[in-house]
Amino acid sequence: MSTKSEPIPFVDQVDTSYLESLLGYNARRAALAVIEVFIERMAPYDLRPVDFSVLSLILHNPGITSRQLCASLGILPPNLVGLVNSLEKRELIARKPHPRDGRAMGLHLSAAGQKLMQAAERTAAELEAQAASRLTAIEQRTLLRLLKKVYE
Repeated sequence: MSTKSEPIPFVDQVDTSYLESLLGYNARRAALAVIEVFIERMAPYDLRPVDFSVLSLILHNPGITSRQLCASLGILPPNLVGLVNSLEKRELIARKPHPRDGRAMGLHLSAAGQKLMQAAERTAAELEAQAASRLTAIEQRTLLRLLKKVYE
């Protein structure tokens, strides 16, 4: 038995090399950097990221069904129901009968929803430009293409 105590380790400089070699770690760090600012910038519109995504899809796809929204965003139907109800209560969207499927309802933005989303999408575009400002246009396109390759 040794009477000498072992030296207590300490860190002068943190080694993050292993974490930085992981796709998920880097994707999450990049997402957090953008999402934190996104949440802040969407606060005046009272929009969370999921609200923004749903309203953007409705804006660009008038008449989209809840099923199509779920498939496009990877949202479970029970989670979308409350969200759609909330957006309808805020008078941002309206449900209208689907012209070809009598069981389905198409989702449409109201005039207020269109106005809100035009402003919110302008704000999102400004944020994206700022977030990607250290990348060239080619790097931005490459990054988007590679990220989509991971989840599509």
